[in-house]
Amino acid sequence: MSQLYINTTQNVNVEFNLASLGSRILAQLLDLVFKACYVTTVLIILNYFDFFTRISIMDYWSFAALIILFFLPVIFYSVFQEVIWNGQTLGKKIMKIRVIKIDGFNAGFADYAIRWLFRVIDVSIGYGIIGLITVIVSDKSQRFGDMAAGTGVISLKKDISINQTILLNLKEDYEPLFPTVIRLSDNDVRIINDTFQAALKAKDYKTISKLVFKIKEVTGIQDTNLKDIQFINTVMRDYNYYTQEM
Repeated sequence: MSQLYINTTQNVNVEFNLASLGSRILAQLLDLVFKACYVTTVLIILNYFDFFTRISIMDYWSFAALIILFFLPVIFYSVFQEVIWNGQTLGKKIMKIRVIKIDGFNAGFADYAIRWLFRVIDVSIGYGIIGLITVIVSDKSQRFGDMAAGTGVISLKKDISINQTILLNLKEDYEPLFPTVIRLSDNDVRIINDTFQAALKAKDYKTISKLVFKIKEVTGIQDTNLKDIQFINTVMRDYNYYTQEM
């Protein structure tokens, strides 16, 4: 599996697994199925209420505008979902892949919109052959839309499934501090949590300090202003943030 190396805004190098071509194609097919289901449902409802007969007296442009209004969720399907779900559509969620910026910054609406606009070239023309070829030949598995937006598509399947014993509830507006916590595995975090909780109960602060040193060594996190206990709690929350919805 190919890797994508990102230098974050904290000047830390993070390694991600690039999404496979197969997973991207399956995600795309799943999204097509969801869009087809929506269109079918809307048509059934409109036909049930004899909608098309009722608006047949309208002029062409008014009729077209109304139809487009009904199908806006399909037209803007990918860009809307990627904005609200941090780089994922329903298909991407199922296939556990995500769109991210390759420069270390967070992707925003403009980035997702650029990818969406380039779908005309990558997906619509030639039944997706152009996008398929560019993903294959690109060293970062990017289609034209990704190249223009400075994004890549990564896999979330390796070392990022969350064990229920380390699951935390986070606020919706939670902002993580340490993206390199994804270098830890579920087992690593479980051990960290168990050791930390036992050390806290025993007031064994020496063990907590050793634990902090080891976490920083594995993740590459540089010196912070956080106290040891705050640091470990933040690492646990950050790990949950990056893995809960993956």
